[in-house]
Amino acid sequence: MARQAKIGKIKKGDTVEVIQGKERGKRGKVLRVLPEDQRVVVERVNFIKRHVRPSQKNPQGGVIEREAGLHISNVQLVCPSCGQAARVGVRVEGDEKVRYCKKCNVQVDKG
Repeated sequence: MARQAKIGKIKKGDTVEVIQGKERGKRGKVLRVLPEDQRVVVERVNFIKRHVRPSQKNPQGGVIEREAGLHISNVQLVCPSCGQAARVGVRVEGDEKVRYCKKCNVQVDKG
């Protein structure tokens, strides 16, 4: 069974920094989270080229560029308060779970 501990720590709309691979150091917004594959798609990071056949949607066909997924272990959340890539913790406050930055101990979630 796949380990999914880190999936809940990064969500759609978060700003993340790539910490491993050819795109290391780049920052972008999370467009999609794919929990079953343990991947995230980050805006303007990890572009791939796809050759597409002509269709009704794309009558010209040709080569298109789009973002591919990155493994979730290769990205870290950028803390909105300290501006650095940091590990994320989860703690219970009242009846809800909230994420917090482990560097500056400030709550990440809005609210």
